[in-house]
Amino acid sequence: MSRKRDYYEVLGVDRSVGEDELKRVYRKLAVKYHPDKNPGDHTAEEKFKEIGEAYEALSDPSKRAAYDRYGHAAFQGGMGGGAGFHDPFDLFREVFSGGGGGGIFEQFFGGGGGGVDSSGRQRGSDLRYDLQITLEEAARGCEKEIEIRKLDPCDPCGGTGAQKGSKVVTCPTCRGRGQVVASRGFFQVAQTCPACHGSGRIIEKPCSSCQGEGRVEKTSRVKIKIPAGIDTESRLRSTGGGEAGLRGGPSGDLYVVVHIREHDVFTRNGIDLACEVPIPFSTAALGGEIKVPTLDGSVSLKIPPGTQSGAVFRIRGFGLPALQGIGKGDILTQVQVEVPTRLNSEQRAALQAFAELCGEENNPINKSFYDRVKSFFT
Repeated sequence: MSRKRDYYEVLGVDRSVGEDELKRVYRKLAVKYHPDKNPGDHTAEEKFKEIGEAYEALSDPSKRAAYDRYGHAAFQGGMGGGAGFHDPFDLFREVFSGGGGGGIFEQFFGGGGGGVDSSGRQRGSDLRYDLQITLEEAARGCEKEIEIRKLDPCDPCGGTGAQKGSKVVTCPTCRGRGQVVASRGFFQVAQTCPACHGSGRIIEKPCSSCQGEGRVEKTSRVKIKIPAGIDTESRLRSTGGGEAGLRGGPSGDLYVVVHIREHDVFTRNGIDLACEVPIPFSTAALGGEIKVPTLDGSVSLKIPPGTQSGAVFRIRGFGLPALQGIGKGDILTQVQVEVPTRLNSEQRAALQAFAELCGEENNPINKSFYDRVKSFFT
């Protein structure tokens, strides 16, 4: 008889693993080795049973304490407690459905939308669309029309999935139970009926256009309103803009994730904008007026005499609007003093004369720096 593996080893977790992490790891392994995803694979089936047994023991605090102390002997006759017989398929359904049927199990194995009701209707799946817009569009707000390929209601049957005059009858596959029983080795497992999708009833004459689903794939156009001041990675919801439901079920929602393209001039910081503006050496020394770009044109900015490169000036009210709020952000303008790179002989002579006239008193930053350097050697 083969040796039973350590439960922590089976799940691939440390002995100090917490409850939430234990459940997360179990769910991942259960999905990986579930028989529905591995039909005919007996090795995967055995692993599925093994991880179910391990999770049942470690997820119960009292059983886990006994196992940590006595190992597998804790569940053999004579040690008390006793794990007893366990059907891993029941555990899988319990954990993944959350007690209400569907949930994660349906998301992995074909449910997608909401649960199926007694008439076979099912809510459509939610969809995601990534939309790129410009910074100008984000600042002013706009309306976009997006084009997506998705399941929409079938026109010939009006989304019901049935031909005109067709009746809804008891499903002959499951005889109205909504489930069929499949053998899995020593176990018998109840699964959702593939013919009626769990409703127990089917359409007598399905629509020839959609084969009874009530929906067909189409290219749809959806209008999305982008509010002014929206930030990148914001998510907008279009209620009912997702996939159509099965056999007339309600449609899912469409979630549009907004991405703002990188701007050539501005960078964004909340509702403020920042930019770098070059200014001539003469303007920095003498002072003057420059033009600064904004998203609505340009504005004038006064530069005081003696402005140093890297100085930042705030231009109020020309940033982005507050989303669903009052007021606008500012533009933070950092000036970069340009140094002439090509001088003729006359310009060079004039600049040398200017430097001699300035002296140290007109270079306070330079003087302060070298005063600090001298302190290293005294």
